[in-house]
Amino acid sequence: MPGRILRWTGWTVAYVLGLVALVFAGAWVWWQQEPEARGTEVNALWARHQWVGEPHSDAEYRELAERLRHNRITDVYFHTGPFEADGTVPPHKYRYARQLIDAVRKYAPGVRAQAYLGQIRVVDGDGVIELDDPKVRAQVLRTDAAFLDLGFDGIHYDFEPIYPDDAAFITLMRQTRELTRSRGRLLSVALEQATLMDTVQPVYKTLLPRGGRYHEPPRPNRDFLRAVADLADQVAIMTYDTALPTGALAGWHFARHTRTTLELIGDRTTVFIGVPTYRPLMHWAEDLDVALRGVRRGIDDLERPPKRPYGVGVYADWTTGPDEWALYRAVWLPRTAVSGAGT
Repeated sequence: MPGRILRWTGWTVAYVLGLVALVFAGAWVWWQQEPEARGTEVNALWARHQWVGEPHSDAEYRELAERLRHNRITDVYFHTGPFEADGTVPPHKYRYARQLIDAVRKYAPGVRAQAYLGQIRVVDGDGVIELDDPKVRAQVLRTDAAFLDLGFDGIHYDFEPIYPDDAAFITLMRQTRELTRSRGRLLSVALEQATLMDTVQPVYKTLLPRGGRYHEPPRPNRDFLRAVADLADQVAIMTYDTALPTGALAGWHFARHTRTTLELIGDRTTVFIGVPTYRPLMHWAEDLDVALRGVRRGIDDLERPPKRPYGVGVYADWTTGPDEWALYRAVWLPRTAVSGAGT
């Protein structure tokens, strides 16, 4: 009997290792094909809080504007939060926002400066801001209005975690859309990448809690992503932090989510696929080059281009150096844009 158990265990281990080897080999073979698609001239950038919280010289504003123009960035999400638990943002935290907005309009006309606001959402008693409370949502809207009064071109939400049954978040999105549309401004939102199989979410919900350190992954399902897309002018997918051990697997992740997201909501709203310039957990496998190549492979797999504009969202301005920007221009921007961009 012990010998039979050992043989059974050995065969099981060999079978699992064989499957893993096939996955790695298949991904590697798939990854060798060069993408044909080029990128777009509609792209976003997440920018640090210091732009609204600290003073800057005219030369620094000019340098920022040149970087945005040179790299065909159309939308910048300037971090202006986070929200306090009651839905406010203390004015001293964004005391230089007006100067920033004036500088962007002067030196980078056409670039949309959006107020990037968010917080850890209370889920099962764990978190900071309670979006289920109508009073908190009302205060969030008043804070949004204050930023629009300053001149921001839109509101960019990043509440985490957001689960696909979050009715309060959808209510807030609907209310914010009414506000931004009434002002002729934009509403954009950052979301986690969608689950590739909606059928696994009930399993997560059964086995894992939603609060605490180890929790159910807050992945939007197809219906939820469509609902958000119908309310937002832009949806930015936080596709980074793949935690996959090889470039081929990480690249497949970006390709798969690019294709799936654009097919699902690309006709409904502008989509930005988030790409990293920081040092992720498995930095040897996931970097800007891998991400951009994966996005392009995903575009190659589309049966047709989406009806709405799309591009990438670079995370983030404070981790993107000259080398990363040069790579971005070389492998992502359309060749006509690169040739016309100067040095």
